[in-house]
Amino acid sequence: MEMINQYINQTFVSTDQVLEDVLLSIQENGMHPISVSPASGKALTMLVSLTDAKNVLEIGALGGYSGICLARGLTKEGHLTSMELEESFAKLANSNLTKAGFGEQVTYKTGPALDSLEALKAEGKTFDFFFIDADKENYRNYLDRCLELAEPNAVIVADNVLAGGTVADASIQGKHFTDNMREFNEYTARHPRLTSVLLPIGDGLTISQVKRLRS
Repeated sequence: MEMINQYINQTFVSTDQVLEDVLLSIQENGMHPISVSPASGKALTMLVSLTDAKNVLEIGALGGYSGICLARGLTKEGHLTSMELEESFAKLANSNLTKAGFGEQVTYKTGPALDSLEALKAEGKTFDFFFIDADKENYRNYLDRCLELAEPNAVIVADNVLAGGTVADASIQGKHFTDNMREFNEYTARHPRLTSVLLPIGDGLTISQVKRLRS
């Protein structure tokens, strides 16, 4: 899996100084180096652009790497709402997106994401693209909340769904969230409101589209 990802990144992704600077800022601030892979980031940009998303919701900002990738797919009229538990992380992410030229197109909400999602629901907010990359134990809860905020045909993307390959290979030492990801994948695959597929790039991206309700 690691060799395949190295090949994908080397073949399909060019050196990106903006994103390299984000990774450096994450390291300098003592944060865990758990941003999406370069190829996964490129896929996020492509997906936002291909779906012509106007309102994107990100759950888990970290240092802004994935936020920049998402924002790059937006038109100038598009907007990114990003949720982050830690206020210091959100400030770093905001700084990095501002440096990348997206400061006017992003809003940060700090604190527990489930609380922020409930607040958005109460405000009547809706979104046409979602990216989930936060605490794995709550992935299923995040998906359910996203569905409450989703426009018809909205796309929901979740990262780390392969858990280093341990969801599929029992011979590999499991991660602490392997069971969570296996359950999430099965839940997503069978959800009556979703059409889903798993792309094995980075640590795996589950991509789901919300089915349009038939009248």
